[in-house]
Amino acid sequence: MTRFTLRAWDMRDLECLLKYANNSRIANNLTNRYPQPYREEDGLSFIQMAQKAKPLEIFAIAKHPDNEAIGSIGVHPQSDIYCKNAEIGYWLAEPFWGQGIATEALRQICTYAFANFEVERLFARPFGSNYASQRVLEKAGFVLEARLEASLFKNGRYEDELIYARRRKH
Repeated sequence: MTRFTLRAWDMRDLECLLKYANNSRIANNLTNRYPQPYREEDGLSFIQMAQKAKPLEIFAIAKHPDNEAIGSIGVHPQSDIYCKNAEIGYWLAEPFWGQGIATEALRQICTYAFANFEVERLFARPFGSNYASQRVLEKAGFVLEARLEASLFKNGRYEDELIYARRRKH
């Protein structure tokens, strides 16, 4: 039985987005572009941006059976000399951590990315301290390519940046 679907974000998702995205435990593992606190105007702006790309690049992770948005996952094609690469980004609402949802959503977005974009490599850059995200990536077939020591600065402390990748010919 399918526990969730990847689908387009909709303005009806705003309430769920605000309920789950306004969480410092999520924000602490993302770039500073992810707002904290997460306000209504942030949610509106995000949903509008997510709806623009064709083909879609950013999806809601919606749980069954009620279709409630419980997270987000996206594929972000790169440009210039990186044009055969796409960055993967995701977050999942805390009540759903540890249930395998993020791993399965990541597998689905990889299939989607390779089918819809002319990319050969997907990559993600978790913080060195984000062991859960590292495990999600590994279970979805990503391989650690690099560890950049103390290259990130978040919340007053340095973090290692890890680079995980999965190639089309996985």
